[in-house]
Amino acid sequence: MKQFWCAVCLMTGSLLYSTYAPADAPTTAPGALLQQMSQASQSLNYEFAFISVSKQGVDSLRYRHAVFEKHRLAQLLQMDGPRREILQRDNEISFFEPGLEPFTLAGDHIVDSLPSIVYADFERLAQFYDFIPVGRTRVSDRLCEVVRVVARDGTRFGYVLWIDTATKLPLRADLLDRDGEALEQFRVISFIVDPQVQSLMQGLETVNLPPLLAMPVSEKADFGWAVNWLPAGVTEVSRSRRTLPGINVPIETRLYTDGLFSFSVNIAQAGEGNNTERFIRTGRRTIHTEIRSNKEITVVGELPPATAKRIADSVVFKAQP
Repeated sequence: MKQFWCAVCLMTGSLLYSTYAPADAPTTAPGALLQQMSQASQSLNYEFAFISVSKQGVDSLRYRHAVFEKHRLAQLLQMDGPRREILQRDNEISFFEPGLEPFTLAGDHIVDSLPSIVYADFERLAQFYDFIPVGRTRVSDRLCEVVRVVARDGTRFGYVLWIDTATKLPLRADLLDRDGEALEQFRVISFIVDPQVQSLMQGLETVNLPPLLAMPVSEKADFGWAVNWLPAGVTEVSRSRRTLPGINVPIETRLYTDGLFSFSVNIAQAGEGNNTERFIRTGRRTIHTEIRSNKEITVVGELPPATAKRIADSVVFKAQP
């Protein structure tokens, strides 16, 4: 698999600094440039043809985005293999997958195969991430400013972003681990910024979309455990207690985010004979599990393995009365 990844990197161009061209200092500060990128991505009428590269393979996709007077519309279409389509109308995201009933979830942008950093709150991230200007280079025959986004405490992944100097749209985004190895790449092959994209998307204003999927009911409660260490800037955004179908074991979950990467800490009663520490890493996602005090602690999310382990090790249980 590593040989395959190296071959893909060679085909798509250097992932790091060999493509960068030194340039004069950029006219726009990196933080302001990132804000402009986010605003352009959500306000312009445009179409991307791009590839999404990961260690699982290469996908070819098309993304359209249009803004009407009353609606924000988007479409993500997988170009090869079975037709897989995701549609957005305002704050509803509808999924159409082969062999599955279509469904709709609440959300303000499509996240599948698109770099989530595009929609981040960069004023908040600036408190614990550095935005580093690298230089200029070309992507899709367009001149781009290159910016690195790096966590100051070194506990999370980072990004390198290529931003079109004219439109401020992101034309490439590489997700890097802490050693600088590429985990994922978003790379635009061709794009247009044109009001005609509106006419292509206009039918989505009135089309009947699948009903909004009802989320499982969760029980909110105080937990008898706490997480004593978190990366800088990470906050808890929700907590729940659920009994999953077919398991019949309550699972207590806290969801955390720093505004760019998200993860959860899950606590359940440990099964008999299950006392091993283990982890699985697939691209950006890590699952780390360990047993302590007859409890199974599982950290799941967009974290390096060492960070996931440190979070799990910091979980403490309150003394029972």
